[in-house]
Amino acid sequence: MPSERTEVQVRPGVEGDLEALTDIYNHYVRETSITFDTAIFTPEERRPWLLSHPEDGPHRLMVAVAPDPQEILGYATSSAFRAKPAYATSVEVTIYLAPHATGRGVGTHLYRALFECLADEDLHRAYAGIAQPNEASVLLHERFGFRHVGTYREVGRKFGRYWDVAWYEKELQAVGV
Repeated sequence: MPSERTEVQVRPGVEGDLEALTDIYNHYVRETSITFDTAIFTPEERRPWLLSHPEDGPHRLMVAVAPDPQEILGYATSSAFRAKPAYATSVEVTIYLAPHATGRGVGTHLYRALFECLADEDLHRAYAGIAQPNEASVLLHERFGFRHVGTYREVGRKFGRYWDVAWYEKELQAVGV
């Protein structure tokens, strides 16, 4: 039932999660404009992505797991915003849920855990790009204090049409300042 709240455990992602995480992501590649990837991935192709999110530091991977049966319901990440050194105190955050896990509070659990982990990192801002329309994602980000800062119009083409991406930012408390 979509409105049913789900008990979840949130923990750092590990190598054994790779196949389930890849399956979740591939759903969005195949079925939605939420990601602008257009070809599905094998778990091996996604391994560098997983390894770029260690258990500590500013680039994290948090996984939501249902306790019974053990099932991955989704994940949230913080990744490098841009490659240049001056961007090091900024991260881009993303969240992907298994299709049957939406609307059940899983995203809230994931972001709460992610931002708690990031609280002790030397970070200043978090950014999120949300392909439009995606009201559920907009509401989730606003609930966590993100504010809209601009929209790239028709920036991506998928499924034979162009899509806008709205950009949101959230201030983080940098510990090194």
